[in-house]
Amino acid sequence: MLCRGVIVVQPLSAEDPQRLGPFELTGRLGEGGQGVVYLGQGPAGEQVAVKLLHHGLASDPDARTRFLREVSVAQRVARFCTAPVLHADLAGSQPYIVSEYVPGLSLRQLVDKEGPRRGAALERLAISTATALSAIHRAGILHRDFKPANVLMGPEGPVVIDFGIARALDSPGMTATGMAMGTPSYLAPEQLSEGEVTAAADVFAWGVTMVFAATGRPAFGADSIAVVMNRILTMEPELGGLEGQLRLLVAACLSKDPSRRPTAEELVSHLMGATLASPVRRQA
Repeated sequence: MLCRGVIVVQPLSAEDPQRLGPFELTGRLGEGGQGVVYLGQGPAGEQVAVKLLHHGLASDPDARTRFLREVSVAQRVARFCTAPVLHADLAGSQPYIVSEYVPGLSLRQLVDKEGPRRGAALERLAISTATALSAIHRAGILHRDFKPANVLMGPEGPVVIDFGIARALDSPGMTATGMAMGTPSYLAPEQLSEGEVTAAADVFAWGVTMVFAATGRPAFGADSIAVVMNRILTMEPELGGLEGQLRLLVAACLSKDPSRRPTAEELVSHLMGATLASPVRRQA
């Protein structure tokens, strides 16, 4: 086991590949619902994060096509507080995606380890992640799985990862309406009630993430899926110790009505000092 700063890199197991394409794998960074993430080294010696996707994708031609299309768009996202997608290969039996390596704990890990964010640290987090979300939306894609585990606290500031991948791995017929892929505590009401899923759903997830960052708990709790879903659909969020402009902004982001949420671009503007306007215009 290697420790790189605060990141623990686990050694490769006997079942892990040693190489994927031109990328040598040097250790395990983690495993999630989409696949296993490895620390890798590129042809020029650069460090990268390599995600080996679950085998179901390899046997589904439609999923491959959808994935490559989404990755192509994700590669156009401006490098503002995001970890760029560098490469993807689905041609073989081991489909994988390569992104820039960010050495740092996830926001979830950091809050679990050190406690909620406060003051200037919380403000920087809010601005950085809203900036990333704005860049993602300007590229014409949705994140669909924005949550603390997908925010890495890098040495140069917070970085958003895995944008566009949730939609690419979603099942056919479930990408425009209905419950999209994501983490229940961070899903917007429209994702739970067969409504149209737009950029407003990402803004809702951003709001829940800010509550988690400030309190250590999602805005609608972290109980059973059924309980959390009911709270999202019928109850007001718990905003904890959020104060001032950020509290007002997060409350707007957590509106049950997508049309009353600010856009990611408006988030950045408000966070940088503009006055929160009401009502907030509809998401594009």
